[in-house]
Amino acid sequence: MRTIRLAVIGAGGIAQVAHIPLWKKLPGVDLVAVCDTNLARAKAVAERYDIPQFFTKDDDVLKLDDVDAIDICAPTHMHMPLAIASLSAGKHVLVEKPIARTLEEGEKMVQAAKRYQRRLMVAMNVRFRRDAINMKSFIDAGELGEVFYAKCGWLRRQEKWAEASWLYQKQYSGGGVLMDLGVQMLDLALWLFGNKKAKAVKATTYNKVSKLEVEDVATAFVHLEDGSTLTLEVSWTFLTPEDELYASFFGTQGGAMMNPLRIMKEMHGNLVNLTPHVDDKPMSRYKRSYSNELRHFIKCLRDDTPMLSSGEESLDRMRIIEAMYESARLGKEVEL
Repeated sequence: MRTIRLAVIGAGGIAQVAHIPLWKKLPGVDLVAVCDTNLARAKAVAERYDIPQFFTKDDDVLKLDDVDAIDICAPTHMHMPLAIASLSAGKHVLVEKPIARTLEEGEKMVQAAKRYQRRLMVAMNVRFRRDAINMKSFIDAGELGEVFYAKCGWLRRQEKWAEASWLYQKQYSGGGVLMDLGVQMLDLALWLFGNKKAKAVKATTYNKVSKLEVEDVATAFVHLEDGSTLTLEVSWTFLTPEDELYASFFGTQGGAMMNPLRIMKEMHGNLVNLTPHVDDKPMSRYKRSYSNELRHFIKCLRDDTPMLSSGEESLDRMRIIEAMYESARLGKEVEL
């Protein structure tokens, strides 16, 4: 088995919580370097996870001849320049969601991957949850009949807001909760729908609770080209007892819901529970989704197979997200 040598750029929250500790556990992966503009953080992370080299400049990382791939965990405004620089240096790229701040930036990244003949994958870990994978298998097998409606959401409550954080400043993040949680749930829904194309969207955004520069709540209704529909709601600030992530799909013969996973099908005039047993606790489900995602990226590099959550698919999601922002701004439905 060929060892894949990898470097991580950006040593903040998601890198330390998920990417780096999981990379260190994956067989056949050698994490050779970490880079962060904060020297103290880069050094501390390298020492904590026994990473041989640490840097503060991405140029120094990209000069390493023994690095096959770059995992970009930097803030969103850095995704495009870092991805293009990595691809042009002959490295494959895994980049955290969203692909970029705008559709235009994302298109440049996809074009660079084609130009330099390297792989580009966008990290959409929710797709890699076991319950999502189970739902996908039932839907694809036709167990629900013709699926015509879905609703999904991710509702979080943040008690404290770091207003200076890059995530809440549009020039760095590209937007608010739609760009953070919305793009994940939209991606999940469209993947479960078989990547159907969107025809039109109607969206509303709010920032009534946090008073941030970007939206903290968003709702949207998406018309798909085959006549099926999708509703989406995401929040950073709903005053709910606990966070909630959900997705429900309804067809002519049954329904599927996740978190918790439930598969229901009409059989002989009765609604029958077909839910497979999945012994997952919430935290293990969260970590396993990232582990599955990283394993998939490495397998695709080794076997030269198609990537789930490709750059091209992420462009489709960004077109819809931008249409949602336009709809919210105009106060009317927007066609794609």
